[in-house]
Amino acid sequence: MELTVLDAGVLIGVLDATDAHHAAAVDAVRKALGRGDRLLLPASAYAEILVAPHRRGGEAVGTVDAFVDALPAAIEPISRAIAAQAADLRARHGARLRLPDAFVVATALVHNATRIVTTDAGWPRLPVTVELISAEKE
Repeated sequence: MELTVLDAGVLIGVLDATDAHHAAAVDAVRKALGRGDRLLLPASAYAEILVAPHRRGGEAVGTVDAFVDALPAAIEPISRAIAAQAADLRARHGARLRLPDAFVVATALVHNATRIVTTDAGWPRLPVTVELISAEKE
C-alpha cells in the first residue's frame, strides 16, 4: 500500500466546484484511492483548508470535517521530527518553499510517502515525488 500526502490546494480544489483545480483535484484523489493508497493530510494543510469554512461558520467546518473523514484521510500532527525537517527544508530553499509547504514536504519525507499531490507549481526540486495538478484551461 502506497502513501500519498495531500497538499491543501488539492482538497480546496475538490471541495470547491468553482475552483480552477476542481476537476484535476477530484481526478487525482480518485486515482490515489483507486490505487488503494493511504491518504495523509498534514495538520498544517488541514488548518489551511478550514480557513474559508471558519469564515462561513460551524456548518461549513462540519462539512469539511465530514469530507476528510469520508475520504478517509488521516490528519498527521506536526511532530518534533516533522518540524525539524520543515525547518531544514525552509532553510535550504528559502523563499522558494514557504513554511506551510515545507511542513507538507517534511510530513512526506518523515513518513516515507510515495508522493505528494499539490496544486503549487512553484516548489523547488525536492527529494520526494511531487505530482502537480494543473488548473483547468478556460
